[in-house]
Amino acid sequence: MKIKYQIYLCIFFVLCWVPTAHAKLNIVATTSDLGAIAREIGKDKVEVTSLAKPTEDPHFVDAKPSFIVKLNKADMLIEGGLHLEIGWLPNLVVGARNQKILTGNPGYLIASLGIHTLEAPDPSADRAMGDVHPMGNPHFMIDPLNGKIVAIHICERLCQIDAANCAYYKDNLKDFTKRLDQKLSEWQKALEPFRGTKIVTYHKTFPYFANRFNLNVVGSLEPKPGIPPSPTHINSLIPMMKNEGVKLILMEPFRERKTPEFAASQTGAKIVVFPIMVGGQKETDDYLSLFDYTVNQIVSALKTKS
Repeated sequence: MKIKYQIYLCIFFVLCWVPTAHAKLNIVATTSDLGAIAREIGKDKVEVTSLAKPTEDPHFVDAKPSFIVKLNKADMLIEGGLHLEIGWLPNLVVGARNQKILTGNPGYLIASLGIHTLEAPDPSADRAMGDVHPMGNPHFMIDPLNGKIVAIHICERLCQIDAANCAYYKDNLKDFTKRLDQKLSEWQKALEPFRGTKIVTYHKTFPYFANRFNLNVVGSLEPKPGIPPSPTHINSLIPMMKNEGVKLILMEPFRERKTPEFAASQTGAKIVVFPIMVGGQKETDDYLSLFDYTVNQIVSALKTKS
């Protein structure tokens, strides 16, 4: 009986220990594009939650109490940085009371580290210039090569947090970057015929994408970043669009449609709604399909331009 009891006891401890040993790492990402790359690297070793809805403006996220619960249980927090989440994330992190995701710990990752930022303003810039980000434009994830940099960061941190599975994460990174490089070549080839095409954007969301694929942003529907379009600005923008031969208006899914539709009707430019985060359209369920969808939309719009 004593031996049988000891066997049962051993089985009990093994059963109790196994789930803990193989528990998935809990990753919270501020946006779905960051979350999508975390899934690519972590795969079945991680559970990923994204806070911002893919169809909402990541500058202005509704900070729900449930986010605090998610952050409290997180092994890792990934934020974009460059003040993208400055208006809503810091108070959530404080409320979560989770040492793992505080500054300086391996569980806290700023994805923009190592990114060559665009549009860093003059140090003397003030609020009169609109919603200017003092560290540069935070929409770096819509350059797919920046997605590769972020994937490397995530892999390195996962290796710090979970060294036992480091080789697994590195294999996933290698696979992801190989697929991304192959796709990038396809996207560049598809957009090459439209090199230098002049475009207008709604907000200053698209310089990284335009820079990567050689599109020329000549204006914005917003008179200043974060300032809604005004009749005066639009009335001056339309003649410029005609003179410059602007062929495309890029906008995010969460913007109002009336202003870009009016500008398009007056200039003949085509509108493309760019789902800037994974899941912003049903066809964009991962990071690579986000660009597949958008590049196809842009090529289709420019090919049908009269």
